Amino acid sequence: MMCPGGPERRVPRRSRVMTTAPDSVQASPDASATSPTVPRDVRRWRFSAISLIPSLLALAGLLLFLYPSVSAWIVQYNQSQIISHYADSVRDADPSAQEQLSLAHRYNDALSSGAVLQANSNVPTGDGTSGDASLDYNTILSVDSSGLMGRLKVPAADIDLPIYHGTDDETLLRGLGHLEGTSLPVGGLSQRSVVTGHRGLAEARMFTDLDKVQVGDTFTFEVFGEVLTYRVFDKKVVEPDETEALRSEPGRDLATLVTCTPLGINTHRILITGERVYPTPQRDIDAAGATPDIPGFPWWAVGLLAGISLIGLYIWRSGYPPRPKKRPNTEQVREDSAD
Repeated sequence: MMCPGGPERRVPRRSRVMTTAPDSVQASPDASATSPTVPRDVRRWRFSAISLIPSLLALAGLLLFLYPSVSAWIVQYNQSQIISHYADSVRDADPSAQEQLSLAHRYNDALSSGAVLQANSNVPTGDGTSGDASLDYNTILSVDSSGLMGRLKVPAADIDLPIYHGTDDETLLRGLGHLEGTSLPVGGLSQRSVVTGHRGLAEARMFTDLDKVQVGDTFTFEVFGEVLTYRVFDKKVVEPDETEALRSEPGRDLATLVTCTPLGINTHRILITGERVYPTPQRDIDAAGATPDIPGFPWWAVGLLAGISLIGLYIWRSGYPPRPKKRPNTEQVREDSAD
């Protein structure tokens, strides 16, 4: 049936399809822009709380392991600074160095001989007394209020330490102690000076290596500008109550170094005794007042840095998730099974 006014017009089906095509084509770019694809194999770092506990335990173990070395190095460094400034302190001492040396010789001449190693004690105790009441032990050979008296060098044991008055516990934690009741270390015939020190302390070496000294080795005192060298002629281990070992001998200028043995048990005493060398070797005179060579390079710092670096590397590595295992290619598996 014909419409009035002309024949009926039909729209081709192809044109109807094309009218909707541009819309669908335009939509695809927008969809891809809003949802970018992320590769599945990308691993992002995140702090792993689980790694914190083993890291802290490792750090604590490292610090405990290095503590003796670090503490000993710090103590030796402080002692080397004290020794380095000792010569300046002597120059500024009041009374002067010559006056104090003269007082020290007077003290030794007035001293009644004798020193004992008190039983069940870590340090010896002197029983000598001065016959001159005007001579105060603590004010003779004293550069300052700390009681610093001098310096002892024992090359064979790598010892270079300050000497203080007395042998109380506080003094022996700072350095070596001169045994009150024995001769002051200024030399002289029929005199014996005794210097003591701890051995086996975790935080300081002190006299730990004194047992390395052998007969024929030397040790040197530097006291108020005087340099006195002694050559070791006797090395012995004695009971704590053996008193004769520390008494002066007529006509001999002696010095004895004392420490405890065995390490950590302290039931006996090591005595290293030397006799004065005349004249004093020129090498010892030339080396007087020199800056100590100890404590040397802090190798413990290298170990500390390496340990901390490894711990940091462990924490960093723990922040990445493990790589997923690769799944086998199903097509490849089928081809292999078909073959």
